[in-house]
Amino acid sequence: MIKYFLIVNKQGQTRLSKYYEHVDINKHTLLETEVVKRCLSRSNEQCSFIEYKDFKLIHRQYAALFIVVGVDDTETEMAIYEFIHNSVEVLDEYFSRVSMCHHTWLIFVFLVEMGFHRLARLFLNS
Repeated sequence: MIKYFLIVNKQGQTRLSKYYEHVDINKHTLLETEVVKRCLSRSNEQCSFIEYKDFKLIHRQYAALFIVVGVDDTETEMAIYEFIHNSVEVLDEYFSRVSMCHHTWLIFVFLVEMGFHRLARLFLNS
């Protein structure tokens, strides 16, 4: 089961996060800091699958962004790795059709919510 979905930049700043299990708000920052640190410290030659505490981290880099998914032991790493790729393809197709010239902030907030909605539909249909 997917526990969370993170999008972070190369500086380690979380740009988007979605939790599918309850995590105390105070633990979000600590968890994200530790997870991002582990993923960003790995070289391109190293595996994209990391054992971390009681779950697995699967991460993939796209340009200046890293997608990190935390899952439990019942998930297959390669399936989640492919899920990350499919998620990026869906978001890329959706966002490329939207012009962000006017009312940039409102549009961005709307797109983030729509992006999570589309990811949830992709996740539920897979």
